[in-house]
Amino acid sequence: MDVPAVLVPIRFVEAVPLDLNRATAEELEELPGIGPVLAARIVAFREENGPFASVEDLCQVPGIGPETLDALRGLVTVEPP
Repeated sequence: MDVPAVLVPIRFVEAVPLDLNRATAEELEELPGIGPVLAARIVAFREENGPFASVEDLCQVPGIGPETLDALRGLVTVEPP
């Protein structure tokens, strides 16, 4: 009995914090707890209000509260534009 091989794509991700002021919606979706809707809100907030001054500013985005912020600490950063 032949068993077909299964190919599993492996993606290596560099463990550097994601810059909230430069990240695309697609990049933001890779963060834990951030799906397409929240990623779009983050990008829209940034476009409407200017760059984030701190990671804590994420709490101003509708749908992101203290628990989500705590989960993202260490995974995101804010660099000057």
